[in-house]
Amino acid sequence: MNQQVTTITFFRYPNFMSKVWAFGMMQFGHSYLGKTIGLQFYKLLGSGKGMGFSPYPDWSVYSLLQVWESEEVAQQFLETSLLMKKYRDHSSEQWTIFLKNIKAHGKWAGTNPFMSDTSLDDQKGPIAVITRASIKTKYLRTFWKYVPISEKPLIDNQHLIFTKGIGEMPIKQMATLSIWTHMDAIKQFAYQSKEHQKAIQMTRNLGWYKEELFARFKPYHQVGTWGGIEKKLSSLLQ
Repeated sequence: MNQQVTTITFFRYPNFMSKVWAFGMMQFGHSYLGKTIGLQFYKLLGSGKGMGFSPYPDWSVYSLLQVWESEEVAQQFLETSLLMKKYRDHSSEQWTIFLKNIKAHGKWAGTNPFMSDTSLDDQKGPIAVITRASIKTKYLRTFWKYVPISEKPLIDNQHLIFTKGIGEMPIKQMATLSIWTHMDAIKQFAYQSKEHQKAIQMTRNLGWYKEELFARFKPYHQVGTWGGIEKKLSSLLQ
């Protein structure tokens, strides 16, 4: 039985000193996470301004993506670990989303860390999507020039609950987390948006990704707050 659980936690840092601390933890956090029992995969991630992919960093928001062997070990870490206490002490707001993987294809750092659960029903309730790309250096300018156009359909999309650009390395290694009200909204964006369809075609023609991954999840639990966004998600999780 697949008990794997993915969590992603966002942290908000309100002032200069807390932002400096958060930036430092992109390096020093590894010494804590490498010893964590039950942790199968993790990424310490910065974020970009605005929604979706962005080449401009948002120094006030960082995130931690973790893949766990079970919900039990995930809960234990989040509630009792010294690392999470440090993050809580330095940040003004924290929000963790619990996810079960529906489907994933591609690779992240040479592996696909997400185990699919075929028993999940993706036709009911909210759906979360993680897209991740490592961009070839020679296509960086072309890629970033087209990003604002491809993301136009996201603006004021009533079915998009939340989206944030995240990544390990500015400019070259980026990802997004988006949470939608239902699966049909994702299909409409993916297949009926001419801007997104053009982005897909350009990806195929140019091959501008060195590595890419697309993963779809069922969000089923959350802890903390995030500017009121958690209330919108909570109404759909009930």
